[in-house]
Amino acid sequence: MITTIRKAERSDVAAIFALIQELALYEKAPEQVTNNAEQLAIDLFDKHLCEAIVAEKQSQVIGFALYYTSYSTWKGACLYLEDFYVIESERQNGIGQLLFNQVLQIAKERKVQRMDWQVLEWNEPAIRFYEKQKAILDPEWLNGRLFF
Repeated sequence: MITTIRKAERSDVAAIFALIQELALYEKAPEQVTNNAEQLAIDLFDKHLCEAIVAEKQSQVIGFALYYTSYSTWKGACLYLEDFYVIESERQNGIGQLLFNQVLQIAKERKVQRMDWQVLEWNEPAIRFYEKQKAILDPEWLNGRLFF
């Protein structure tokens, strides 16, 4: 079956949000999801705070990547990959690579200086994937975060 990678549409929001919840469960933190599909639609399509692409197979969204422009005072414009997920039954079929390649292409087209993301230290499959991409996984920086 052919997998299509395309820009997300408003009609994809429910499927994307379901994948976000599945990702939270995979990352052992489902209770931390306080967003909802309605707000995601507003943020993606009305406020344009972020963008998303989806992997679609037989009219079903089976993966997504959500990203936005960030800024480095040292480098300038950057692209931040917030979340990147493929349903379990479709992993190891190259779909994650297709999604990742599309995000890379978007970053190159926008001429950003770098692309950033985070990966949990226990997520060995993701770490191996990023290492195959020749990504730098920097253990030196600690993440800072405040909740409001």
